[in-house]
Amino acid sequence: MTATHARPEHTAKQDWATGLTAFAAVMLFLVGLLDIFRGIMAIAEDDIFVTTRNYVFSYDLTGWGWIHFALGAVAVIVSIGLLRTASWACVVGVAIAGLVIIANFLSLPYSPVWSVIMITMSGFIIWALCVVPRAEHSDPSEVRLTAEEERRQNRITYPHGPA
Repeated sequence: MTATHARPEHTAKQDWATGLTAFAAVMLFLVGLLDIFRGIMAIAEDDIFVTTRNYVFSYDLTGWGWIHFALGAVAVIVSIGLLRTASWACVVGVAIAGLVIIANFLSLPYSPVWSVIMITMSGFIIWALCVVPRAEHSDPSEVRLTAEEERRQNRITYPHGPA
């Protein structure tokens, strides 16, 4: 006797979860890539950015460049993890997007318009990763059986109980 495995129906909720996770992954990849470029610009040529006197958080632009470069590199790695539906990537993605927001806020006087754009993009990333329920972050192709379906399958597979 062979067991037939019924796949659960693909719901609209799963479609939204998959779409939002993909959206967050692509946005995080772009934020990371742009932050890497911004870091390289700050490391190579400090005179590209506007300098503001008497700014409370005034730091060396080369230091800011390394901070943005490192955050961008981690963001790209995490975005790849999100695309591969790694369970750690959702939490780390929210954390990295939060750090990108903080770094861009602190470097606001050096490039105001670009910092606001990056803060907005990171906000959308956090929203997309937080609005999806935790169970929906896993691979949508995995088959999840309810307890009743699992008991029924075990009865078919093992007619006299589990081995």
